[in-house]
Amino acid sequence: MTEKSFFAGFGGQGIISLGQLWVYLAMQEGKNVTFFPFYGAEKRGGIARASVIISDEEIASPLVTTPDSALVMNTDSLSLCEKLLKDNGLIVINSTLVKEEPRRKGLKIVKIEASGIAEQIGNVRFANMVALGAMAKLTKALNLADIEGILRKFFPPDKHQFVPKNMEAIRAGFNSI
Repeated sequence: MTEKSFFAGFGGQGIISLGQLWVYLAMQEGKNVTFFPFYGAEKRGGIARASVIISDEEIASPLVTTPDSALVMNTDSLSLCEKLLKDNGLIVINSTLVKEEPRRKGLKIVKIEASGIAEQIGNVRFANMVALGAMAKLTKALNLADIEGILRKFFPPDKHQFVPKNMEAIRAGFNSI
């Protein structure tokens, strides 16, 4: 199994954190990974992207030029993601913020109200974790068996207070599909 994914949104949505956690979860599951973040110079509001590869086998090239799946967290990222995806690729759209439809035909389109679900949980900043749960279920790239233990390893101790809400958001995203 090899899954090449591309996550895109704007700074402040947790795209880079999502990519880091995505590959950390995969490493904890014994998989090979690559992670390439890209973000603008702005602290918040600029572009934020992450490309990741998860594989059971060695990864020959760390570049993700034609992803299997893409996560679109804001409208500005839609056209780029649909252009990059392979034929019949999966595009997951944060439908709370992205109201446009992809123009490209031949894609598997899944909409999830990531930001809306996160607000119901208590904070829109959990939208990236909602998206992580949805992407994990749709791609089957992660099994999320020991999510609490892995989150406690990933986050520093002063952030452990947020682990229950992150778990709730990941499960909500997983269950929304």
